[in-house]
Amino acid sequence: MMASTIRIGCASGFYGDSQLSARQLVDKGEIDYLVFDYLAEVTMAILSKAKSRNERAGFAVDFVTVAMKDVLADCAARGIKVVANAGGVNVPGCIAALEALCDELQLNLKVAGVYGDDLMGREDIPREELVEMQSGDPLPEVPGSMNAYLGAKPIAEALAAGADIVVTGRVVDSAVVLGPLMHEFNWQETDYNQLAQGSLCGHVIECGAQCTGGNYTDWHTVPDFSTMSYPVAEVSQDGSFILSIPPGTGGLATVGSVGEQILYEIGDPANYLLPDVVCDFSHIQLQQVAKDEVRVSGALGRAPGNKYKVCASWRDGFQIKGIAIFGGQRALDKARTDYEAWIKRVRRYFQEQGIEDFREVNLEYLGAEHSYGPHARAGDTREVVAKFGLHHDDPDALQFAANEMAYLGTSGAPGMYGLGGGRIRPSGLIRIHSALIDKEIVPVTVQLGAKVLHERTYQTPSSAATPRRYIDVEEPSEAEQWQTVNLEQLAFARSGDKGNNANIGVIAREPRFLPFIHSQLTAQVVDDYFAHLVSGDVERFELPGFNAYNFFMTEALGGGGTGSVRADAQGKSLAQLLLSVPIKVPVGLM
Repeated sequence: MMASTIRIGCASGFYGDSQLSARQLVDKGEIDYLVFDYLAEVTMAILSKAKSRNERAGFAVDFVTVAMKDVLADCAARGIKVVANAGGVNVPGCIAALEALCDELQLNLKVAGVYGDDLMGREDIPREELVEMQSGDPLPEVPGSMNAYLGAKPIAEALAAGADIVVTGRVVDSAVVLGPLMHEFNWQETDYNQLAQGSLCGHVIECGAQCTGGNYTDWHTVPDFSTMSYPVAEVSQDGSFILSIPPGTGGLATVGSVGEQILYEIGDPANYLLPDVVCDFSHIQLQQVAKDEVRVSGALGRAPGNKYKVCASWRDGFQIKGIAIFGGQRALDKARTDYEAWIKRVRRYFQEQGIEDFREVNLEYLGAEHSYGPHARAGDTREVVAKFGLHHDDPDALQFAANEMAYLGTSGAPGMYGLGGGRIRPSGLIRIHSALIDKEIVPVTVQLGAKVLHERTYQTPSSAATPRRYIDVEEPSEAEQWQTVNLEQLAFARSGDKGNNANIGVIAREPRFLPFIHSQLTAQVVDDYFAHLVSGDVERFELPGFNAYNFFMTEALGGGGTGSVRADAQGKSLAQLLLSVPIKVPVGLM
């Protein structure tokens, strides 16, 4: 008999998340499925490099040796199935490691794998078609990794074949949740609204505690970060779900915490593109049904089209990053004086020796509100962390610069300390190349144990783009007296990254605040506010379902991820900066 609801808990939002989260969910979550998300774009490059050195490597080893070793016996005893994208670029290797663990624990479990995403070494791939989606640049000659983002259908097939554990290579993050739901509720490939709701559930919980108090605007209301809650979603057959936390844990589940995560790392909310479905999140409804329980419904879906997204990584020269601390009166002036003298000294040497200049020099002064640019309010500060990031094609040139920085210890302004860690060594600066590829040339393998169940493609029809949605807001009425408040008093906000692009989601705390946010927080205002950081365009999307806006910013992160020498290469602080924007409201509104 088909269950009326399925409970899914997510124990990992990235490779390196808590070692205690799986135990919390297994012991307290009353879950049917335990899922893990490990793979970011840069993680794929790291795993590819590891496999090139050792053919038995290339998967998330900690998933086997830490998480599964701790809870697998209890999962087996309680009938909890496990789905994780821990296979990286070596899914068969991950299967073998899990089967060895089952033998060690004397467990009779079936382990399945889904792969075919790794396009490295594929001579038949049409390289000329894999142009970068935003810039139009050709595929780099020597990528470090190249993976297609697969969907959820093969995960569902592996579960239908009897798998107790499913590990995958690169799938879209939400697929580790959608796959189990497709299997349990027998959703078909054309049940687009259900697929959109299941994908929304996956999108909300795939970052672990980010929907249960992690990175929450109202962080001060989170009861206990030391016992942070990992999310549990109880999903109904129509795809609607209630997001909650395990009892006795220290996080929370509110409309604000869940809404922030819905807006995390998206572009056009009416056209959120996934391999199984294109989602329209514009009219999502969020309802606080009980303490730490939020009901989420209202996502719509349409046919996704016959393309996979491909992400390739490549090395674009080398970089060094480091810090020094400056203390005492006029700390900022001392830091600037020293760093600028050091860079000038090295550049003079480069010129004398016929060495090319740096490709980029990034100097930031943390503690002096450097990230706020012209909006900084800090005056004379008595302590500054001075951060540098340098980009060059020649690692020897960077090594000279790193070594020469030491001269400041006795030849610069006073009060510099905290260099630590020895001399910095150059590392590759890794950039991301995103493209599209036809699904018909990416066969996907589903393997159960040592046996390949099938290898086939997953082709899907296309549909027209969903029109943009707009919030119907009346113009704010005139008032006799006005006051200025920070945006934080009116809204929640969260920022995220996609390559060199960033987004900031903003949610009105109350509907009565909407007219003032709508009229004063325009795309132009956000563009102007971040002019010192954003080189591209800013576009505002609207989500009338829960009074939210998404600001999508291109060329916003100095390269993004490991392709940026900025301190905040992933835009994690951008929402927090935006919350300081002044908004004029009538006196008495608050």
